[in-house]
Amino acid sequence: MAEQKPSAIYLKDYTVPNFLIDKTELTFDLDETQTIVTSRLHLRRNPESKVQTSALVLDGGEDVKLIGVAIDEYALPEQEYTNKDDKLIITATPNEFVLTCETMIEPQNNTKLEGLYRSSSMFCTQCEAEGFRHITYYLDRPDVMSIFTTTIIGDESRYPVMLSNGNEIERGKTEEGKTFVTWHDPFKKPAYLFALVAGDLEVLNDNFTTMSGRDVKLQIFTEKHNIDKVDFAMDSLKRSMKWDEEVYGREYDLDIFMIVAVDDFNMGAMENKGLNIFNSSCLLASPETTTDDAYLRVEAVVAHEYFHNWSGNRVTCRDWFQLSLKEGFTVFRDQSFSADTHSDVVKRVEDVSFLKTAQFAEDAGPMSHPIRPASFIEISNFYTLTIYEKGAEVVRMIHTLLGEEGFRKGSDLYFERHDGQAVTCDDFVKAMEDANGVDLSQFKRWYSQAGTPRLTVTDSYDEQAQTYSLTIQQMTPPTPNQPTKLALHIPVKVGLVGQSNEALSFTFDGQTQDEVVLHVNDVEQTFVFENVMSKPVPSLLRGFSAPVKLDYDYSTEQLLQLMSGDPDGFNRWSASQQLAVNELNKLIEQYQNGAQFSEETPLVEGFKALLADESLDPAMVALILGLPSQAYMSELADKIDPQAIKAAREHLRGIAAKALEVEFKHVYESNAVSEAYQANAEQIAKRSLKNAALSYWVASGSDEAKAAVVRQYRNADNMTDQFAALSCVVHFNLAEADELLNAFFEQWKHEALVVNKWLMLSAAREQENGLEQVKALMEHPSFDIKNPNKLRSVIGGLGQNVDAFHNLDGSGYAFLADQIILLNKRNPQIASRLCTPLTRWQRMVPALAEKMKGELERIAREDLSKDVYEVVSKSLA
Repeated sequence: MAEQKPSAIYLKDYTVPNFLIDKTELTFDLDETQTIVTSRLHLRRNPESKVQTSALVLDGGEDVKLIGVAIDEYALPEQEYTNKDDKLIITATPNEFVLTCETMIEPQNNTKLEGLYRSSSMFCTQCEAEGFRHITYYLDRPDVMSIFTTTIIGDESRYPVMLSNGNEIERGKTEEGKTFVTWHDPFKKPAYLFALVAGDLEVLNDNFTTMSGRDVKLQIFTEKHNIDKVDFAMDSLKRSMKWDEEVYGREYDLDIFMIVAVDDFNMGAMENKGLNIFNSSCLLASPETTTDDAYLRVEAVVAHEYFHNWSGNRVTCRDWFQLSLKEGFTVFRDQSFSADTHSDVVKRVEDVSFLKTAQFAEDAGPMSHPIRPASFIEISNFYTLTIYEKGAEVVRMIHTLLGEEGFRKGSDLYFERHDGQAVTCDDFVKAMEDANGVDLSQFKRWYSQAGTPRLTVTDSYDEQAQTYSLTIQQMTPPTPNQPTKLALHIPVKVGLVGQSNEALSFTFDGQTQDEVVLHVNDVEQTFVFENVMSKPVPSLLRGFSAPVKLDYDYSTEQLLQLMSGDPDGFNRWSASQQLAVNELNKLIEQYQNGAQFSEETPLVEGFKALLADESLDPAMVALILGLPSQAYMSELADKIDPQAIKAAREHLRGIAAKALEVEFKHVYESNAVSEAYQANAEQIAKRSLKNAALSYWVASGSDEAKAAVVRQYRNADNMTDQFAALSCVVHFNLAEADELLNAFFEQWKHEALVVNKWLMLSAAREQENGLEQVKALMEHPSFDIKNPNKLRSVIGGLGQNVDAFHNLDGSGYAFLADQIILLNKRNPQIASRLCTPLTRWQRMVPALAEKMKGELERIAREDLSKDVYEVVSKSLA
């Protein structure tokens, strides 16, 4: 690593800024080779600062070249300021003044995709978290909020569209004949919410009338060849705006709302005030090129970024340690929107499945941190599943504790109290407390305590007294820098199921009910249910009411009972998953011991009953049919053995497929959709079940199934069915695999997002020369290492390719390390995220752990960016 190690920043060291910027006036003179940025900052000393004589220290970037600086029109000579270590320091300043700064940047050479850069033929920005300092010198921190006015100057023939935050207030020509456009945002915002886009773009126009009767212009901009793929995004935006008014009372506040699709983007999308910039993969959708899953993602991301207008923009975070304040809350809001739009149970299952697979693994790894971290070296590393997904679960628990009405009262008070402010997680919780007259002081430990809590549950039934008791113990394992954990306040939603699959009523706290939220707030507690007429099966943690691991010794019979009869749809899925996990663990042990695999499983009985019940939601049935993933089984393992997990999953799938071949064929045929494609809940549900059944049917080895999957590929009129069929052909290595992969590429080679799917599927294909195939993909004309989407597709596919990535010779790990080293300086954000698989080396079986650790040590010997240094150093600690 570099000799001078990057230092950490600590939450405990927070101090208010010494200066404030009341107004920010920016002028961009765009050019193909260099862009000149002129900023006029209306500064004053912060009356809340304890240091009233401090120097002005502005943040800059190594790619920003200072041309000149002036205070109140007085041009400062070089001896009156210091410009080094990416800081502009001016020692002597008035208490209130205008600082003019002229800088030069080269967006076309910006491969980090932070600040202002080029994507294809357009200029665009990404300023969260600390990208604005790569544009000009500034107080680049979220608690410095300013009114922005932005003028963009450019050649209209090249950049007919020039956009920034707020409302357009002026347009004209400069003396040199260039076009200028001026935008003004009347709402204070930090620099991370600044945005600029300029290019030759097409636009889809629409409008929305707010609940108070104001007309808002809606615009979505794309490159010309993609404008036919944004109708669904526009529809999603309008539905999001209406939902936010109805559920949260939040009305949009500007005259215009704009979205721009960008091909080269490190993240999914960005909520810049009034001008959202989207990774094109999260915005573009058409039946021919987009799967159902991708449609749902577009809908969710559009909603998420729009909802940020209040939970993130109008009320923003004081410092980056509070990131979950805006992200956790907004993820909860977008999840709720999707649940209301489609099936709430299906949405909950999908979200929890992702959380338990990926975020729980993060909690158990070297980068484990609370949703409000105590420190960081590079903030970009903390745009994590913990901040987003676990953060949303913490907000959901508050919702569960307070109820729908109480949560709305709390959110209303939060927005009213803090509109136009940069605040903390404590402020959010305080609003919830004050609005409802409750004490959430113990609950707040969720914000500062890392790790996934584990609940151990035991029970007893007194037939004579007709009482049922649940004893719940909680424990959170040690995590880096947090060896000792305090008891959390955990809401556990519980119901009781009778022997005939009926919901049992009971008396709890003097009230008769059939479901209750238990407040688990001690290390061990016993809860007694009265008037329980027969020994029940407990339905625990309904709706996944808390992000915890649950230990209860369910028998196979009890799991089958819950799987077929629990009134809570989420727990029906959870029971099926636990049953499958139990079976997979047996098979993994047999594989590791060299024993013959079992050929019977109770899962067949459960699946058979499921497939026969046509009253069930097809989407829910499809989810229950899904075996626990390779990644989820890895997360559960004490020592991860990828080959054993893969073999066990394939064998269990084969048992079910062969035993229920007739049933899977029937379900496949009976769920065909004959109507024209629509991305609505009913059709998506039928396609998901049809394609799940097809996968099992093909796994049975049936020649009829093999013919059916090839026929579906050739006849499909939508990407969902075509790609599902192609995935089956490739996964099961049918004779047509090479032919159809080639045909798919030729058909869609001009559609970048579809090519990304082809790259991922090709990289994930299990074959003898799997790693060589991945290397060949990176030399393919359609691959561009500078494009994060393409890079994620190939490396993501490799991660799914068990034989290639986890080869005992370590070649897969070495290849990944090579890419991290290559990208370390070119795009540090992407490089650090690629490190994730290697960070779990200590949980791998010894032969693989040694290889993984060796690659981390090789990376560590490089001159590392802060992003990569933080991940690698913590992983090797």
